[in-house]
Amino acid sequence: QVQLVESGGGLVQAGGSLRLSCAVSGRTFGFYVMGWFRQAPGKERQFVAAINWSGDNLYYGDSMKGRVTISGDNAQKMVLLQMNSLKPDDTALYYCAVKTRSSGSYNSQDQYFYWGRGTQVTVSS
Repeated sequence: QVQLVESGGGLVQAGGSLRLSCAVSGRTFGFYVMGWFRQAPGKERQFVAAINWSGDNLYYGDSMKGRVTISGDNAQKMVLLQMNSLKPDDTALYYCAVKTRSSGSYNSQDQYFYWGRGTQVTVSS
């Protein structure tokens, strides 16, 4: 059974930083891409960043490009999201997800099969 558990969220002032972690348990065979998405109240879920399982391809969404860095540690089965220069508009529930197919778009939530429950990020002005 695959489980994803996010951590690292919290309350931070605008301009601050947070590092989110996603711990993966269970079999990782067949994992192609690990992604981060976010969803603010009343808004659609939005792609933030993704990394392929070998770690040599990184993808970033427009919403936080230049302010986030995604990285992975296969040995620890963990994916990290470093977020800098945070803005109040970044306030959202941040989810970690796994894409198990080689085809399909990396930035579409429909392509991701496993999801964590999310970690809340709140940025105050």
